[in-house]
Amino acid sequence: MRIFAISNQKGGVGKTTTTVNLSASLVARKKKVLLIDLDPQGNATSGSGLNKARTAKSIYDVLIGRESILNVIQKSAESFFDIVPATQSLAGAEVELVDIEDREYILKKQLSQIKKYDYVLIDCPPALSLLTLNALVAADSVLIPMQCEYYALEGLSDLVNTIKRVKKNLNPKIEIEGLLRTLFDKRNTLGKQVSDQLSAHFGNKVYSTIIPRNVRLAEAPSHGKAALFYDKSSKGAKAYLELADEILERNNY
Repeated sequence: MRIFAISNQKGGVGKTTTTVNLSASLVARKKKVLLIDLDPQGNATSGSGLNKARTAKSIYDVLIGRESILNVIQKSAESFFDIVPATQSLAGAEVELVDIEDREYILKKQLSQIKKYDYVLIDCPPALSLLTLNALVAADSVLIPMQCEYYALEGLSDLVNTIKRVKKNLNPKIEIEGLLRTLFDKRNTLGKQVSDQLSAHFGNKVYSTIIPRNVRLAEAPSHGKAALFYDKSSKGAKAYLELADEILERNNY
């Protein structure tokens, strides 16, 4: 079982889009996938077809010790992976976790009960919070979606430094799984320059797959589906299938 934290401290880079669509694409490649929504906004939950208002148990209950993660897993009927949903109550978890001993290890301990999945994908909030820290401590590696724009490089160096600190102090096995260029417009000169800089600096850590700006990718969440099950012929859906194949090849699956 491989555990990926999908993380970037910058918002609006396609993090949740990547988590949902990569989960669906791995399922399409016959892998068993669990998506964990660790973002209080709960966009991965609604984007997977679950109604947050009707979700009685969520990742919040797991983190505060009220429920085992095994009792909170639901099925995404629309996109065919399993999901641990998030609701707005997760926003309060930060405060409640402060006094708990070994609070950075809660998710890791819960995931140790789970064996039946090939991949666990954790959608992190767009901030370096205690929630993100739980994901980084639990994960084998970090997949970083990023837009090819100037400020993205600044945020990336912060995230890389955070991963190094986590590796040194909390999770010695964690690595960068890969950098994914998202919302890419090939007509944008700056985007191409930033893309080239990424490749020069990070080498084969940068996925060859590039996720384009795509209307269908943007529309799919409002239908509670991954793009693959909303419009499988779209460029966005095809790009995430390509990414799944690239990840499977890298992981020798």
